[in-house]
Amino acid sequence: MKCLGIESTAHSFGIGITDGKQEILNKKVMYKSKGGIHPREASQFLTENAPDLFKNIDFNDIDAIAFSQGPGLGPCLRVGSVIAKMLASYHEKPLIGVNHCVAHIEVGKWATNCKDPLVVYVSGANTQILGLKGGRYRVYGETLDTGLGNAIDVFGRALDLEFPAGPEIEQLARKGKKFIELPYTVKGMDLAFSGLVTAAQKLVKKEPARDLAYSFQETIFAMLVEVSERALAHTEKREVMLVGGVAQNQRLCQMFTGMASQHDARFFVPKPEYNGDNGFMIALTGWKMHEAGIKHCLKNLKTDQKWRTDEVEIAW
Repeated sequence: MKCLGIESTAHSFGIGITDGKQEILNKKVMYKSKGGIHPREASQFLTENAPDLFKNIDFNDIDAIAFSQGPGLGPCLRVGSVIAKMLASYHEKPLIGVNHCVAHIEVGKWATNCKDPLVVYVSGANTQILGLKGGRYRVYGETLDTGLGNAIDVFGRALDLEFPAGPEIEQLARKGKKFIELPYTVKGMDLAFSGLVTAAQKLVKKEPARDLAYSFQETIFAMLVEVSERALAHTEKREVMLVGGVAQNQRLCQMFTGMASQHDARFFVPKPEYNGDNGFMIALTGWKMHEAGIKHCLKNLKTDQKWRTDEVEIAW
């Protein structure tokens, strides 16, 4: 059984194909803008560029079609939804709505072969510490305002960096020598990044960019590691997995490696091609859902911009 997956939650439109065991196809196009993601512009870009990705695909060889149903940016989600529904209807294939956040976790587990990890999910709009329990991914801690990736990008705009700003901030931070104290906001098991971002923005013209980037990274990552460490101690899990776009940051991986080792836990992070948004993760999760007997009615499948990770029943 083969499943085709379509991803379109934000700036990427990706498609993937899997038989549940291997990656048969995984390709995408990405919208870029210096000022960040403009939803309507991004959706227009995805609409114009998506058709090229479907060339040379034999739908006679596809058994089901999955798409990212949410969470995400409304205009971008609708692009993937419309294309998925059209293909499913025309080729008479079952259609499966996939939670984007759960898909990041599933592809991470597939890529790293970890079994029951404490999941630290860090993307543009999402920051959550999760663990599978009782058929759901339970949230042990999360951001109270903006996601880690968005916080980094907002700070990057203040430094006049290209979007996404994470890679350039990481390079700048490696050159930093002086630590500048910035707001550190942890509330119980939850995080708040807006105060840190605002304080860093105000110092852009007063401090060297390399020192500010270094201090920003160290502070915001330390907040995340602190909350994750408490969740790890509470759950007593023996695996920690970092997933999502920000998981590509080497300094963040280094900090989590040290934290996990102190608790005799193994640390996992997927390869970069599986951390960023991609169609393969949607195909893989859709394949698992289809194999578990989960069926959706095409007419009733609507996008959900705020579909939470802990609202999904994990029946596979």
